Amino acid sequence: MYYKLIFSLSLFIMIFSKAQKNNPALSVPATDEHFEIKIIDEYRNLEDLKDQNTIDWMRSQTEYSNSLLNTIPNRNYYLEKRLELDKRQGYSISDLKIISNDKYFYLKRNAGEKTAKAYCRQGFEGKEELLYDPANFNNNLGGKHNYIINLISPSWDGSKIVISLTEKGKELSEVIIMDISTKKIYPERITNTNPSNIGGIKWLEDNSGFLYVYYPVIDITSEQFRKDTQSILYKIGDDPKKLNNVFSNSNNPDLKISREEFPAVLAFNQDDKYYIGILVDAEDFRKTFIIDKKDLLNGKNNWQLLYDKDSKVYSIKLSGDDIYFLSGYNSPNYKLCRSSVKTKDFKNPEVLVPEKKDEVITQYVLTKDGIYYATTKNGVEAKLYFYKDGKEISIKLPYVSGNISLQSKGKDYSDIWVNCSGWANEEQRFKYNLITNTFKPENLAPLTEYPEFKDIIVEETTIKSYDGTEVPLSLIYNKNLKRDGKNPVLIQSYGAFGTSFSPFFARSYLVWASQGGILAIAHVRGGGEKGVQWHIDGQKTKKPNSWKDMIACTEYLIEKKYTSPKKVAIWGASAGGITIGRAMIERPDLYGAVIVEAGVLNTTRYEGIGENGFKEYGNPNNLDEFKGLLEMDAYQHLKKGIKYPATLITSGINDPRVASWVPTKFAAKLLSYNTSKNPVLLKVDYEGGHGKDIPVAQAYSTLSDIFAFAFWQLGHPDYQPKENTKK
Repeated sequence: MYYKLIFSLSLFIMIFSKAQKNNPALSVPATDEHFEIKIIDEYRNLEDLKDQNTIDWMRSQTEYSNSLLNTIPNRNYYLEKRLELDKRQGYSISDLKIISNDKYFYLKRNAGEKTAKAYCRQGFEGKEELLYDPANFNNNLGGKHNYIINLISPSWDGSKIVISLTEKGKELSEVIIMDISTKKIYPERITNTNPSNIGGIKWLEDNSGFLYVYYPVIDITSEQFRKDTQSILYKIGDDPKKLNNVFSNSNNPDLKISREEFPAVLAFNQDDKYYIGILVDAEDFRKTFIIDKKDLLNGKNNWQLLYDKDSKVYSIKLSGDDIYFLSGYNSPNYKLCRSSVKTKDFKNPEVLVPEKKDEVITQYVLTKDGIYYATTKNGVEAKLYFYKDGKEISIKLPYVSGNISLQSKGKDYSDIWVNCSGWANEEQRFKYNLITNTFKPENLAPLTEYPEFKDIIVEETTIKSYDGTEVPLSLIYNKNLKRDGKNPVLIQSYGAFGTSFSPFFARSYLVWASQGGILAIAHVRGGGEKGVQWHIDGQKTKKPNSWKDMIACTEYLIEKKYTSPKKVAIWGASAGGITIGRAMIERPDLYGAVIVEAGVLNTTRYEGIGENGFKEYGNPNNLDEFKGLLEMDAYQHLKKGIKYPATLITSGINDPRVASWVPTKFAAKLLSYNTSKNPVLLKVDYEGGHGKDIPVAQAYSTLSDIFAFAFWQLGHPDYQPKENTKK
């Protein structure tokens, strides 16, 4: 019987492998010319996701990928382990909101549940009350649906709550409104919105309605998707189809809002005298307007410019006529400043906390007692400070933390909570008492023992990149690990949009390390770990720094005997696909496996990522920036006759950010050009999108495939198929 199984397995793999090789994607080339530079796109036809040939090829590749992944022993180990760890913890809490009357609103998912439900309680020790289960949501379309809650927003007085629901990774949501006392769901539903990502829900002062951002077109395949969005003022009970547009390019032509910018309205405190209108795009600093609250509510349209992008204002907050903000103006690590509605002086404001040399100010909150703010060094070492009346003090945290987050009830209250976490430290929530300088634990989720992780340590270091720049590198591994060059290493990286890869309690990373691997995070240029300049030095024409930093991190790990060539896997998602894709192409000899999730891999075709991406990646209408786009385009840099590493490329069919044809084209071309026998797998999730807003088991399953594929290709004995299917 055993030999029959082996024979069947071998025959199965052979048949499917041959099927993949005999099933290349149809190539219908197109040639574009920009600034007299001709670009041949061999798989332009795959951009038509409604073409049957494209549909069939994507499905056949996904089926093949699943068949091959199924031959890996322990393919589901990470899925099962994460579910086991969830069961041990019991439940998890997220999206906590605390309003002025000390009422808590949050999402809670019990172990074994697919998705989180909405709950509330009165104060930290109050009795928990279930508000809403997304399983009860019915959009009257029939069929199978697995809706998840991706945002909750209670009214100022806690009498009502907005619940945003989505499914299958679409991110675009339907919004319902609940009366808390009766649990009644109002009959009106808000559609065509994405509050968990753009604009949120901003309640009116009298709790009678709210502001949100409306998408006129929600078909992600349409050229009009993400364009001409509008801020809508909605009053509860009104017909949601009758839009009261208060801030947009059509409502405010004099403001010169582009079709690609998202005009969102901000509200900070119930008693604010003004509304702030911000044009959301891909840049750190945004053009911003102001209007008297009474004027907007009375139908007036007199928005005024508050500041332009060149003022470099970030994280604005209102308190009466005072405007607090972080300034990046001549201060790449930010300084904490104050201006006013009257003076509107943002280039020469009152500086409350000057820029710090080696620390980046990341966040701050206003309280009755003063201002609390947090900093990080290299994106991985957090500190907490308190400022009042020209003086600041350093507050010692309960334990050394890689990352902290701050939460308060508002400017009129003393309450302040600090969440501390790290790569190997479970997140803990504390309430801080300024008078006694003490932290009181107020964890909403239970702390859990993880004896299997007791020997896992974290090493924070910096390495020199090709140009001498010091790049932070985080390493997670077993303290008993030998530096003999034989350890499987998985390096994850992002490096875009000024987003820091901040430490969090990464159970999956710890599971990888507990199996003898090293998990590394390369904090490459393009992120925000070292401030504004770190971002600038990894975008547009400077984007090569991102993948060159990744290569330098890999070489460091090899030089220091942590690992060796071909024992390294690299992993990135979304914009991190540029870093991963170009590192693989520039140095295929360094890597044993490459994983790209929903990756930006074809930047010369901005149609796949949206025109907002111009501001991060480059404008194709500018010669220098177009050359930068071409340089970072992994798809265009694939070369025939090269032996590329084993590659797992994933996508979600409902992805609203990176069209699923982008990874598909890359996979098709890589399969055609690659001369190695290493597998090239394209796996499309037909129940997912950009990797978020999906049931937890679905997310764990994707992660399980990534780790199993990496361990398989890096030679871990527990992940080798019975027959050698790698070659």
